[in-house]
Amino acid sequence: MATFFGEVLSVYSRAVEEDDDDLDDENEDERIHREIEEKREVHIVWCPEVAQSLEDSGSNKLQCSDLIIAVGTNAAGFLSAYVLNTESWDAVGHVSLWNERSRGSSRQSIAPLPGEPACLFYRHRDNPAVLVCQSTCYIAEDQLFQWTEKVFGCLQKRGLSVMVLSDSPVAEYKTPDYLYGSAVPFLRSLKSSASKGQALCPALEQPNILTGLPAAVLSHCQVHQIPAVLYQCYTDVISPDSITMETFKPALLCLSKLVKLEPCLSADVLRKFAIITEAQSNLYT
Repeated sequence: MATFFGEVLSVYSRAVEEDDDDLDDENEDERIHREIEEKREVHIVWCPEVAQSLEDSGSNKLQCSDLIIAVGTNAAGFLSAYVLNTESWDAVGHVSLWNERSRGSSRQSIAPLPGEPACLFYRHRDNPAVLVCQSTCYIAEDQLFQWTEKVFGCLQKRGLSVMVLSDSPVAEYKTPDYLYGSAVPFLRSLKSSASKGQALCPALEQPNILTGLPAAVLSHCQVHQIPAVLYQCYTDVISPDSITMETFKPALLCLSKLVKLEPCLSADVLRKFAIITEAQSNLYT
């Protein structure tokens, strides 16, 4: 730009500088967003034997006829007490993830410590097509889709059946009738359209809805036409409780057809197990 006296001056534009600043901010935001996404990614970590089986299969999928998923301390405690109480089960993998409430399960190379909220997989030795998943860690809403896609992505869908056990506070249960104390805890069921069997308890009434991992699993099964049934226990006890665990006992009728179960535990043994589970849960919450 030339002045009246012929002097040449450099042109300065604040708009150009502001555009550069905006571009730098966008790049920084994208970098931060990408780092958060990577940090919150869900990983499935299998033991070496299962990882080798996935490689040898050619399709990177495991043969699985039945997947039993327990969500929450009471559902997981029920499986530990009545199903995983023998030496016929091997720990074969875990889910590694990080969020604001599940920081300890983000160590991919290290299995969760005993008593630590986690998501663990077990396989039956005599019937390796049966998998059990115990999930006691918090899975954030933005990680639910990842969880279902990656877990079911490792399993062959043909011939697969899914059972989900979960527990929720009775305060979340909607009903026009008064609930007497003696009626709690209780079970309700919900099935995918591909499930043709008879449920072991009444269906979940409207307008009740499911949330969290149970809802994500059932939605995935509905979309992919996988037979699935969910048993939701509504309880008035937040901590691990032997009475709440026993509410899932009707599911033993189906589970006993898959694997050999040990004789039922006495109430005293189950009560002691609930106390141990509660102590472990309190350490990490």
